[in-house]
Amino acid sequence: MNFELNDIQKQIQQTFREFVKRKVLSQAKAIDENREFPMQLFREVGDLGFFGMRYPESAGGSQMDIVSYSLAVIELSRGSLSLAAACTMQSLMATYFLYRLGDEEVKSYFSQALEGKKIGGICMTEPNAGSDLFGIQSKAEVLEDGFILNGQKTWVTSAPVADFLTVFAKTDQTEGLSIFFVPTHLEGVNIGKSIEKLGVRGSLTSEVYFDQVRLPSNYILGHLGDGTKYLLEILAEIRIMTAALSIGVATAAFEDALQYANERKQFGQVIYKFQAVKMKFAEMKVQLDTARHYTLFAASLSDQNKSRNQESMIAKLYASECANDICDEACRILASYGYAEEYSLQRYLRDARFTLIGGGTSEILKLNIAKELIK
Repeated sequence: MNFELNDIQKQIQQTFREFVKRKVLSQAKAIDENREFPMQLFREVGDLGFFGMRYPESAGGSQMDIVSYSLAVIELSRGSLSLAAACTMQSLMATYFLYRLGDEEVKSYFSQALEGKKIGGICMTEPNAGSDLFGIQSKAEVLEDGFILNGQKTWVTSAPVADFLTVFAKTDQTEGLSIFFVPTHLEGVNIGKSIEKLGVRGSLTSEVYFDQVRLPSNYILGHLGDGTKYLLEILAEIRIMTAALSIGVATAAFEDALQYANERKQFGQVIYKFQAVKMKFAEMKVQLDTARHYTLFAASLSDQNKSRNQESMIAKLYASECANDICDEACRILASYGYAEEYSLQRYLRDARFTLIGGGTSEILKLNIAKELIK
């Protein structure tokens, strides 16, 4: 799995790396401390074309491959996982179903979302339905001229600033899940207060309540009961994207710790010269490169329209677990300074926990990988 990036992929990687260096790194600490959505940077990421990378030119995108998209995600999350989390939500889960299933009215929101002028979110998780999507209780009553939506969602990324939401709910006519387009200005849509989180604090998250929300008939995305089928179309890509987020924050932690180890002196020499410290970096390097290569391998399978369900799960599982290990080891190398807010390592360590949840918990992924082995 030795990847030689082509010229376009290298250019995309360099474009986002330079953007992060110029614009993001100087603001990353404030984004975390202020717990505010990075609106200006979010729109600048839109100006770079990130939100449309996975969509065709005919829809306003640039139709880039998933390897290129993953490289961009890695660079954004090296700078700020808060910014990267908000941007990846916009570029994939929040907009895919509008593009794939929406009519002209719905796609007007999609077009503005690609430019960063409207912000979207996706509503799946509920207080009693996380990994178990079939436990969803939100319900849309089917009427002759539309639907009435009721329910409660939680852990909705970007909800406090969202202009529209994609909502998974059951109906009174089918057992399966259906998907609905819900502009947040509609009567009965209530955004709860933000959930205060350990990390990715600039990626705002909250509960959302739907109280007798009246939806016109064209606001159902696809067919009744087919929501799970549509979700499966991008599930592998969601996992690959989460793996890329993991690699980005782990890379930032690794590089900061390496710089520190070559500057910090103890017992008359920089601490990198001590064998125990060198071994830590060797182990982190193995984890980081393995996660990166496997994630790009899974992305390349997707680009070739090959089966990648198992590979995407392995990439997400391994990369997220490695990211947390690497961030922890990096903090250990800085010792007391790894615990200080003056340094970014403590932020990386807090932010990395997010990657263990998005795209499926490690426990669920392990069970699903095991199921794949006996198919």
